[in-house]
Amino acid sequence: MYTSSNLRLIGAALCGALFLSGCANQLPQRSEHEERVERKLLDHQLQIDAGEPKVLELPQRRVRVHDQKSYEVTAFEVTRRYDRYTPYQAWREIYEVPMGAVAVVAGVGANILNVVLLGSLPETATRDWISYGMAGLNPFMNVESNGRAEQNLASINEVQRDRRMEYINLPWSERPVQVKAGGQEFELLTDSTGVLRLNLLDSPFTEQDIARLNMLQLSVEDRLGDDIARAEATLMVSHTLRGKLREAHDLIFDDLEGDDVAQWVHRVKRLSDLGLEEEASELEQSLIELTRNDPELQDAFLKALLKDAGRLAADPALN
Repeated sequence: MYTSSNLRLIGAALCGALFLSGCANQLPQRSEHEERVERKLLDHQLQIDAGEPKVLELPQRRVRVHDQKSYEVTAFEVTRRYDRYTPYQAWREIYEVPMGAVAVVAGVGANILNVVLLGSLPETATRDWISYGMAGLNPFMNVESNGRAEQNLASINEVQRDRRMEYINLPWSERPVQVKAGGQEFELLTDSTGVLRLNLLDSPFTEQDIARLNMLQLSVEDRLGDDIARAEATLMVSHTLRGKLREAHDLIFDDLEGDDVAQWVHRVKRLSDLGLEEEASELEQSLIELTRNDPELQDAFLKALLKDAGRLAADPALN
């Protein structure tokens, strides 16, 4: 059985614990509002536009790659509500109790004065002072303090505001394209606009056996989580073009500095006769650049080009 002294000790201990723990002073709830958007991927496709015709008659071709996605977009309005409170700190009662007494006296006086003034005083002077004072006089509760306030998430509420379909068509920008040619496979990159510039007179095609270069197989692949999108395209290389490639390669890449003006003109004219006008123009500009530091040689080349090949050219640096 408990003796009276033991009961007094237990009671004192409980009061002491209650005093030390105290009660949190509840503050008004705070709400946060935001918009949240969910995007669900419905369809993902890659498309290779290899151009026409599907049989290459010229060594250069621009291939455009598109990345197409379809999304279901849902917009939500999210409201988060927080319970706010001022945590209890026992040592603050040292100054809160006397300040609370002063606030209660001031609040009572303000209410009496408010009666005389026919209710013209604001509530901050009548009601708030008394509320502050009562909280200050309570030894188990601190007064409200926004500066020390803590909060806990009380609830989350989501309301759907909109649902729509979204279609995106983007260039396959600076992404890899797998190319199979002549029994070998290599990787080329598109430019910033999603265009792959194929040139059979450039690396790595010049390193292949031209006799076996009869088909180009292009493929792209993209993974988004478990979704895999893939596209393929095929370009045939005509027998006529393969014959031109052998001769054009020598005309373009054989040593230029060892030839004279007549041989330069012959190279340009022959490329043009083969129907490779773009390559002829590029070689023409390379020779103009080569002779820029020798005006007499450059002038002789331009005159011979006009006379023997019927091509009118000029140094672009002079324009």
